[in-house]
Amino acid sequence: MSTLVLKFGGASVSDPESFANVADIIIQRSESFNKCVVVVSAMGNTTSQLFELAAKVHDHPPKRELDMLVSVGERVSISLLAMALSRRSKGAISFTGSQSGIITSDHHTEARIVDVRPCRIFDQLIQNKIVIVAGFQGVSLSGEITTLGRGGSDTSAVALAVALSADKVEFYKDVKGVYSKDPKKHSDALFHDELSYDQALSIVDEGARVLHKRSLLLAKKNNLPLHVLSFLDFNGSVSKGTIISDKGGSPRRDGFVYEDLVN
Repeated sequence: MSTLVLKFGGASVSDPESFANVADIIIQRSESFNKCVVVVSAMGNTTSQLFELAAKVHDHPPKRELDMLVSVGERVSISLLAMALSRRSKGAISFTGSQSGIITSDHHTEARIVDVRPCRIFDQLIQNKIVIVAGFQGVSLSGEITTLGRGGSDTSAVALAVALSADKVEFYKDVKGVYSKDPKKHSDALFHDELSYDQALSIVDEGARVLHKRSLLLAKKNNLPLHVLSFLDFNGSVSKGTIISDKGGSPRRDGFVYEDLVN
């Protein structure tokens, strides 16, 4: 059984109209995979706006309350995306990070994923639903809502893919793939068709922000292939983009490694 995890960042859901485009991509990709799980970020600059809102109320707000506040952004996105799919007569259901079984440490605003228990996701996939998950968030072992820090939705997608034994994660960005540096700022940036995990990590360490470092480390530990491509160029089939993997390897199936064991 083939399973695909798709991850859409804030740029892909920047306004209400953009959910229709994302829904179309998901439906077309679901024709090639038996099961699809979608991880989505908050709309546009919503998370930054929520942090700014908190600062207007308290110079140093309690981190627990920050997590309660900023986790709202992804809940808006997942529900709107489920509505967009429903309008196209595609069965879909949205889950928060905690409903998805993403278990984290107790470190508010910078939690680490220690386990994934996707029982409710499995139940819905069996019913041929597309499952939409709020990125960037989870629940601690003590039952508190937590967030994973900026860029945490990338890590959410990889962790879920590992737990679901997915074939790969597709990251939909507003660039065609991974470049040697930011192509929006540097016209001489080199495009990469393929990268190893270590090569991708080196590019990230040099300042590129196309994927969060934690997601790459987790993918490397579990040998999970990643595919970075553009939602702007999607026309019914997957564009070339950038494949990140170690050639000759295959995804781990002998006990998964989550962030508590990743250096």
